[in-house]
Amino acid sequence: MSEQLTILAIFVFLYSIIAGRVDRSMLSGPIIFVAAGFVMGPMGLGWLGGSESRADLRMLADLTLAIVLFTDAANSNLSTLKRGFGIPARMLLLGLPGSILLGFGLALVMFDVLTVFEAAILGTMLAATDAALGKGVFGNEAVPGRLREGLNVESGLNDGLCVPVLFVFVALELATETRVEEGLVLKLLSEELGIGLLVGLGTGAIGSWLLWICYRLHWVTDVWVQVTIAALALSCFEIAQSLNGSGYIAAFTGGMLAGHIGRGKKHDLLIGAEGIGETLALLTWLMFGYAVIGQVFQQFTWQIFVYALLSLTVVRMVPVYLCMAGSGESVYSRIFLGWFGPRGLASIVFAVIVLDNELEGAKFIALVVTCTVFVSLILHGVTANPLANWIARKESS
Repeated sequence: MSEQLTILAIFVFLYSIIAGRVDRSMLSGPIIFVAAGFVMGPMGLGWLGGSESRADLRMLADLTLAIVLFTDAANSNLSTLKRGFGIPARMLLLGLPGSILLGFGLALVMFDVLTVFEAAILGTMLAATDAALGKGVFGNEAVPGRLREGLNVESGLNDGLCVPVLFVFVALELATETRVEEGLVLKLLSEELGIGLLVGLGTGAIGSWLLWICYRLHWVTDVWVQVTIAALALSCFEIAQSLNGSGYIAAFTGGMLAGHIGRGKKHDLLIGAEGIGETLALLTWLMFGYAVIGQVFQQFTWQIFVYALLSLTVVRMVPVYLCMAGSGESVYSRIFLGWFGPRGLASIVFAVIVLDNELEGAKFIALVVTCTVFVSLILHGVTANPLANWIARKESS
């Protein structure tokens, strides 16, 4: 264990001192960490053990997603959604359901091992996008502001919106497999979502109110403010989970409320939690590289690869392109918005949730998700900066 911690500490240190340079290159932090995990794992040098269980990955991914959901929701500029039928509104209200529907139909046609609800589960899992894999776009000032804001708001909200949809399909599949009445399963589901919503709103309101008061009284120190929001995010998540509610819904709704209450000082309060979330995300990618990719890479079939490529292109890009019709956006902008829908952390957590529910097709679904996330990690990582510069040139010409 001490040897592994030594290797991990040295690697994280070396990456941290070149992170700025990496962000400006054709690589990305997740690509480097997944590759390092694979190389240092059991299939490579064997420096990192492969004994970690699904529970270990679930715990790390849960902590990460709780903070990411909270900070993404808190950071979201909801006023953008109020300005008529803008880019993020179209992508969330029309593009997202379209991607779920198209992903469902494609899975149903390509994979005869999946039931109708399992195909719907797969389509939903791969509709959620990951802003961290598109940092080269969101952080590039050359990209027109409306496009950056649209993608940022969409990626910050769509994973939270996918959670209840996923739970509905999981509940319906469980009802089919166990022959339990659908009404009872959906009743339990509604209670889980309701508890998550109430805990998120209650904990988010009380915590944000206390934080804002103490901040105005100058009781919050520069040191402790780095972890305050992260602790509040985890509180929302864990309280909901302990009450048999959805921690993801709680973290998401709590973050939205916290962002509204502290909107005047959001950047100062959120910057520390964002750093913690990004660090945990990279560690999750490292574990993903040696504990998941290293074990299942040889199980990928050509059908799975084809579905992964179609999921990242046709399934995502066609609904986004169509939903932007009449918006005044150019063909280039609509293609750009459609391409930058990387799959990442949320899809991994969704896969673990499906595995934990022990659906009959859970292992196959997780395999398809793993392949899609792996392909997305590479393709979106290497194209982020070049295409950001491409759209900047197109928009200026």
